[in-house]
Amino acid sequence: MSARSDVGDVISAAALREWPLPQPGGSKRTRGRVLVVGGSPSTPGAAMLAGLAALRVGAGILSLAVARSVAGPVAAAVPEASVAGLPELDGDADPEAVLPGAVAGSDAIVIGPGLDDPKATEVVLRQVLGAAEDTSLVLDAFTLGVLADFDAADRIRGRSVLTPNSAEASRLLAADNIDDRDGLAVAVEIAERYGAAVSYQSYVAEPGGRGWTVPVGHAGLGTSGSGDVLAGAVGGLLARGADPAQAACWATYLHSTAGDRLAARVGRLGFLARELVDQLPFVIVETEA
Repeated sequence: MSARSDVGDVISAAALREWPLPQPGGSKRTRGRVLVVGGSPSTPGAAMLAGLAALRVGAGILSLAVARSVAGPVAAAVPEASVAGLPELDGDADPEAVLPGAVAGSDAIVIGPGLDDPKATEVVLRQVLGAAEDTSLVLDAFTLGVLADFDAADRIRGRSVLTPNSAEASRLLAADNIDDRDGLAVAVEIAERYGAAVSYQSYVAEPGGRGWTVPVGHAGLGTSGSGDVLAGAVGGLLARGADPAQAACWATYLHSTAGDRLAARVGRLGFLARELVDQLPFVIVETEA
């Protein structure tokens, strides 16, 4: 599946060809439905980027659940998606009124892109976990900030992918100086603690201690919206039928390689997250060839 090294298994295009993605069916329904829950009034674009990335990696149906005040503009901007408007959330929001029936029928749910209030995010996360007991999950952004605050590990175990940045990894582990630690060791520790696959920087880990290194990508990927693209790509692959570790490995490789393609054309700095989205189908074709 991949070449061994002292930094775990090394993921390459050749390695991924030995770990092929589930083949898409002939209709949009057989390729899976992704729901992205996020998009506050100030950051609706995060949910849009995640949703479009999910479609670009092959998911068949996209639903977005975003703040009600921006639902109309989001629906116009992403005509490929059905869009549900959530109540404008604050820390006093009624948990029973947060999510409509959008959760039902989803094959993968991406939670977090564009959420910007910790208390409201906890309300959303609790509601999703209660309504989707078996659905594959991607936890991103503020959901990772609140995950450590309540006992949810048993509720996400075995079906989830976490996509933390260094600040979120620090919070998940209640640890300082994360940037001074070995990245693969950080990913493995988070995976063990929360029972989920983890994509952290250039590393992927799953519960049980197995880890992978993705030796592509560069600092230019640290740009606004890039993490939303990664989370959406993971969600799209989960909807297609990949298991959490496979979805995390493939999505991390695709995301990083998309950055390399743009670096060659635009430069290592200055490309946009929306441009990463458009590169994903090309990278999949190249990887599978």
